[in-house]
Amino acid sequence: MKIETIHTVHTGRTYTLEEVVVLLPNKNRKKYDRINHRDSVTIIPVDDGGNIWFVRQFRFGSNSELLELPAGVMETNEEPVECAKREIREEIGMAAKVWRQLGSYYLAPGYCTENNYAFLAQQLFASPLNMDEDEFLKVEQIPIPKVLQMIANGEIHDGKSLAALGLLLQKDNII
Repeated sequence: MKIETIHTVHTGRTYTLEEVVVLLPNKNRKKYDRINHRDSVTIIPVDDGGNIWFVRQFRFGSNSELLELPAGVMETNEEPVECAKREIREEIGMAAKVWRQLGSYYLAPGYCTENNYAFLAQQLFASPLNMDEDEFLKVEQIPIPKVLQMIANGEIHDGKSLAALGLLLQKDNII
């Protein structure tokens, strides 16, 4: 497949909605809608007591309150780990001495360009930054065994959180 043209339909704060014309392998052309979204990060903060720190917040897409790992969108020219270090301070008021990137994944590759980088953050310490003005977060610390039980029971519905925790389960024996 080859992209022939891209027309911006709408520009938002973190993304643009594009109409993309693609030349298919059979030489036909097809028009697609694509969200060109800045990349993002998801952080798994684990404290010395064996708790994972989450935030609970209302999400318009699901029209519900979701339990999520701290996460956020990268600023222009911001490196993923720098974004993660900023977001953890904004969302849960903590920083970490130890950082490890677990991997990355596309959140919705059928229509969106956003790539999400997952990080493990350990040896937490207090270091708050102000939250974004539109964020109303409730911070929760959940013991690792209970997080695993919640995943098994289908109690965590946020895809990026599940993907990041899945990477951690594959790469580390922390859980």
